[in-house]
Amino acid sequence: MQLGIRLHDVNASLDAEYKTMEARAKKAREEGFSCVHLAYSKVMSGITFDDTALTEGLAHYTKRVFAQNELDVAVLGCYLNLAHPDPEKLLEIQSKYYGNIRVASLLGASVVGTETGAPNAQYKFDSNTHSKGALETFIAGLAPVVECAEKYGVSVAIEPVWKHIVYNAERARTVIDAIGSRNLRIIFDPVNLLYPGNIDEREQIFEETMDLLGDRIAVVHLKDFIPAGDDLKSVAAGEGQMDYTNILRFIKTRKPFIQATLENTSNDNAVAAREMLESIYRQL
Repeated sequence: MQLGIRLHDVNASLDAEYKTMEARAKKAREEGFSCVHLAYSKVMSGITFDDTALTEGLAHYTKRVFAQNELDVAVLGCYLNLAHPDPEKLLEIQSKYYGNIRVASLLGASVVGTETGAPNAQYKFDSNTHSKGALETFIAGLAPVVECAEKYGVSVAIEPVWKHIVYNAERARTVIDAIGSRNLRIIFDPVNLLYPGNIDEREQIFEETMDLLGDRIAVVHLKDFIPAGDDLKSVAAGEGQMDYTNILRFIKTRKPFIQATLENTSNDNAVAAREMLESIYRQL
């Protein structure tokens, strides 16, 4: 297992001058991480990251920054709504995915990562989000993105999230079968599959997800949760109710050297979260 971190969670509490991509990369390596989840818009200020900004030069510069710090890019994040109801806006969104795919191909990112949206312009959960129609809309929006990825030799990875269109393993498998491309992969974030109504069945949910999607899981996100009224609050690994034993066993026995990135950490707890997960992993 290769543990990494979201780059925008590094140095988050420091002064602005220390929040650069370069400074964060250096700090991530110092904290013992081997890879990162990179979202350009969250670590580089003053730039609108549309297709115009996503140049070959940016890709090569980024590659050099991370190589100098002995870090890989596990996920190049492009978390935009591929089920947007406005056709013109959807084309604009897809264009951003094409740019990220181009950069990923030169940068050597493991996947271009995305969540699965909502059937409204606000990207908010509503009564239609889990409908068959919303799923069909998402598949239609995703298909040309995956086709572009195939041409660049890049993988696109979708991340199932309870509040989004693809909210469980079965829906994700439907998307995989509909798209029919080996370049479509999965980001497995166990906590994102949960909501207050299913947390008591979480171990069964995780097991079913690993069984049904195991062949497509490319990256794992590791975080924790605590109940918060009618919702769940995401926190750093080790600070909530998650038991990662079975997930880490799956990684150790089925996913050699997979990249797993921490989420919802801060400068104060990132190293402790990494060390806790590594300790469990070693004992399996």
